[in-house]
Amino acid sequence: MAHDAVVNDLPALGRKARAAQEIVARASTRQKNEALHAMATELRAGSADILAANAADLQAAESAGLPLSLRDRLSLDEARLKSMVAGLENIASLPDPVGEVIAEWRRPNGLCISRVRVPIGVIGIIYESRPGVTADAGALALKSGNIAILRGGSESIRSCRAIAEALHAGLCRAGLPSAAIGFVSTTDRAAVSMMLEGLGGTIDLIIPRGGKSLVARVGREARVPVFSHLEGICHVFVHADADIGKAAAICLNSKMRRTSVCGAAETILIDRPALPQSREIIRVLIDAGCEVRGDPEISGLDTRVLSAVEQDWSTEYLDAVVSIGVVDGVAGAARHIRRYGSQHTEAIVTENPAAAEEFLDMVDSAIVLHNASTQFADGGEFGFGAEIGIATGRLHARGPVGLEQLTTFKYKVRGEGQLRP
Repeated sequence: MAHDAVVNDLPALGRKARAAQEIVARASTRQKNEALHAMATELRAGSADILAANAADLQAAESAGLPLSLRDRLSLDEARLKSMVAGLENIASLPDPVGEVIAEWRRPNGLCISRVRVPIGVIGIIYESRPGVTADAGALALKSGNIAILRGGSESIRSCRAIAEALHAGLCRAGLPSAAIGFVSTTDRAAVSMMLEGLGGTIDLIIPRGGKSLVARVGREARVPVFSHLEGICHVFVHADADIGKAAAICLNSKMRRTSVCGAAETILIDRPALPQSREIIRVLIDAGCEVRGDPEISGLDTRVLSAVEQDWSTEYLDAVVSIGVVDGVAGAARHIRRYGSQHTEAIVTENPAAAEEFLDMVDSAIVLHNASTQFADGGEFGFGAEIGIATGRLHARGPVGLEQLTTFKYKVRGEGQLRP
């Protein structure tokens, strides 16, 4: 699409989204759930077209020399499509947050006040690589009474378009406007700028999901509120009182289950008393094909360990690479995480309950875990059905952004003719 067409068409997309929001915000839970099931049915029916579109995206990505980690994020197969469909059906089964009474009280003057969940409005979602976000984000927005305007990355445009077409078909079958899930079908970067400016006041919130450069651009240019999703520089801290077998398994899963997800561990911190036992952790990782970069003490334990440089401690590898360093106790781990981390997800491995609680209290990240893999940083694993991303800011939403996080609230005040003296 030419630039002039983008300029002409996007404001109209915003206006259609705003008009659809009035319908979706009042839609019943039953109607929204029927739409979600219809969307899932259409995804199943269109699976061949979606996989063909994805194959074309992957071929283009390989020709362009995109890294293997990004191609993994981009890739779809039958299993991932089934997971996408199951995600929509799961969201349909979740409680509808819209209209939930969060709190209710009566004042001495007889006024009854209730705080009630309501949709945020029109949400612009800008994402890279993962075409599955198209379905997750559209479904979460719909169930929470919001409208999504989706702009996927140029590397996944064919896949995202095919998925969006299936979602639109499902919406129409359920009697809801296709504009409930708007899709920006151009790869022109001007579209992102226009969304960040708010599309003439039609966008209420922007959610970026992508790499550091995208998030930085959103931070610089956005003229509407933003849910921040920074890179995932996640840590596993192996405490002095850790069960080393459990620690090795958690470190391996945190790093290698899927190296391209934002919840993958990028740094492992070893409590100094546990240094001799950490050979087992190094061995397990290297045997699994992971490159290990360590500080001088770690490098001295195994000749296969490469020397880490300062930049390693603040790098999101998204690959089979991990940095390992030695720290002194929970306080030392917390200092390292505070200096180099992105406030995403951190884990402690220990059999010492007091040390675990100290870590959980001291480390100020969106998600902190005890004796569990950092790869549990996922809305589905939290029981949210799916997620739009992991919010690492402190305002409104933090951690997995699911249905509840996509609502705000208003106060309903009921009286019987009271006048303020």
